[in-house]
Amino acid sequence: MPHDTLPAAAIVHDRSAVTDALLAAVAAHQQQAGRRVHGLLMQRHEGGGDCSREMVLRDIQTGDDYLVSQSTGRDSTACRANPQGFARASAVLRSALAQAPDLAIVNRFGQLEADGGGFRAELLELMAAGVPLLTSVSQRHLEAWQRFTGGAAALPPERDAVDAWLGQVLAAAQDAR
Repeated sequence: MPHDTLPAAAIVHDRSAVTDALLAAVAAHQQQAGRRVHGLLMQRHEGGGDCSREMVLRDIQTGDDYLVSQSTGRDSTACRANPQGFARASAVLRSALAQAPDLAIVNRFGQLEADGGGFRAELLELMAAGVPLLTSVSQRHLEAWQRFTGGAAALPPERDAVDAWLGQVLAAAQDAR
C-alpha cells in the first residue's frame, strides 16, 4: 500500500503552537461534519515562557485534562515530559480503540514514543485496527516516526495538505466498512 494511503499521517512541526491549533481545527471541523473524532490535543497553560508552560492534553470527547509535564527546574535541559501523566492520558486512546472512531488525533509522536514509550503501544493498536490516525512530529523525530509506521505520510503544517490526506483516508475507511 503506498504511503499516502496508509491510515496514519504526521504533520511535521517546528515546535510552535501553530500545529496544535491546526490539529484542534481539524478535530472541530471533522466533528462538525458528523464524524466521531477521539484522541488528545495539546493545551498550553499560561505562565512563563513557551518552554516553562505546563503541558496539558485534553480529551477531544470529554474535555478532561491530563497534565503531562513536570517541573525540571529553571536551568534544566532535561525532558519535561511526565511519563506518569502520559500513562494516565493513554486511557483516552485505549477507550478510542474500543469505540472505533472515524478518526483518532494524537497531539504528538515525540521523544517518549521515539524512545519506545509514551503512546507508542496505543498508536500501534489504533493503526492495526485500521483507525485513521493523525498526529504531529518534529523534524528531529521524523525518521523514528517513519520507521515506526513503515513509511506513513509526513504532511506540511498546512490545512489543505491535511484535508487532502483526510479526504483520501476517510473515503478509503468508509469504503472498507
